[in-house]
Amino acid sequence: MSWIQRYRLRLYFRNSIWIFPALSIVAGMISVYLLNRVERALGWQMKMGPESGRAVMGAIVSSMFSLVVLGSSTILVVIQLASAQLTPRIISLMYRVGIRKLSLAVFVFTFTFSVGVLVRIEESVPLLTGYLAAYGFLLNLALFIYFVDRIGKALRPSAVLQYVAYIGREVICSVYPRVLEERQSTPPEPIKTPDGEPARTITSSEDGSVLAFDLKGLAILAERSNSLIELMPEVGDFVAAGDPLFRIVRGGKDISEDSLRDSIAFGPERTIEQDPMFSFRIIVDIASKALSPAINDPTTAVLAIDQIHHLLREVGRRHLADGQERDRRGQVRLLYRTPNWEDFVYLAVTEVRQYGRDSIQVMRRLRAMLENLIATLPDRRAPLLRKELSLLTTSSRRAFPDSDDQVLAETSDLQGMGGGREQNQLHRNASVFRKPQFQAAALLDQQ
Repeated sequence: MSWIQRYRLRLYFRNSIWIFPALSIVAGMISVYLLNRVERALGWQMKMGPESGRAVMGAIVSSMFSLVVLGSSTILVVIQLASAQLTPRIISLMYRVGIRKLSLAVFVFTFTFSVGVLVRIEESVPLLTGYLAAYGFLLNLALFIYFVDRIGKALRPSAVLQYVAYIGREVICSVYPRVLEERQSTPPEPIKTPDGEPARTITSSEDGSVLAFDLKGLAILAERSNSLIELMPEVGDFVAAGDPLFRIVRGGKDISEDSLRDSIAFGPERTIEQDPMFSFRIIVDIASKALSPAINDPTTAVLAIDQIHHLLREVGRRHLADGQERDRRGQVRLLYRTPNWEDFVYLAVTEVRQYGRDSIQVMRRLRAMLENLIATLPDRRAPLLRKELSLLTTSSRRAFPDSDDQVLAETSDLQGMGGGREQNQLHRNASVFRKPQFQAAALLDQQ
């Protein structure tokens, strides 16, 4: 199985909610068949008439079918409400939540099992499978109550933001595994793309957003053919059919176009697996919608800034990829585009600052984030953050002509409004934040 096939299969399983319920139908049929053979061999029967057994089991079957329908409808309604209230970008992530897949699979399994018991009631009522169906229904009822509780709480903006940020941190750690050392005060030299006409240019054969690419596989292809391959689009870019996809700078005559195209995955929308910017995009979209005049909910925007703050610190303390992959001998074999520190900062701050310029609460929380990042991240990250801090000051002074409001807007506050702490408190104990093992604990203490 090729890399592209494995990736598409893995992504489909992760984003599909029907697979486990469909498998639970087969599991329910096999379970009731095997258990029924056991109880027939042992002669186990209920002390209940067939008509009564059919009535009880029929009530269980109809109730379980109602649970299946109600659970499915609830999931669809919640996803629709969450996407309308927050952002449509979270729809695919909502299908990944394990408790929803598990609950629906258990409901379908119990329904299938109960139907299997019902059709096997003849002159007597099976004992083992009958009790399992009856008590399984009660367990499903308890699971449904828990399911409603969890899915209702999932509608909260704070829960969605925390979930997106949790996935985003995992992606950041996997894409950028190396921690930036303090002594690295200057950024590395940018990768220079070879000049001149490429030996070959491979175009895209389909439309879609770039979801992921096979980093190691492309490097191995280039090493085998003693060539240098350049991947033109960045993960997250939209590519149309006929757009340049790869440039083979030198050599590579024996590399087939199909093998190169099978090393990159496209889809109708961005996914988060190899795209650390996408988690920022989702959170910023939620903040932007909350700050729109139609909704006007700056507190939700502050909750979004809380998560942006932690994600931006996680990015800032890591060595961002330099856009190249080398072979075992240290020779560059693959060039690719990757977001830099400026991309992350601009995405995380610019739109929230523009849409929230009329909110003192948002201005204060943004200032607290920028000042804290300046104090806690390596010095090479500070110049751009100071520039954003200056732009924030300019925006607040333009938005609030009254001097008292300007003073309020230019005060750092981790809660937005009501923090009740001195402006310089964010700079205290900054050395604690420079140690990764104490970062989360120190931030929780401040909050």
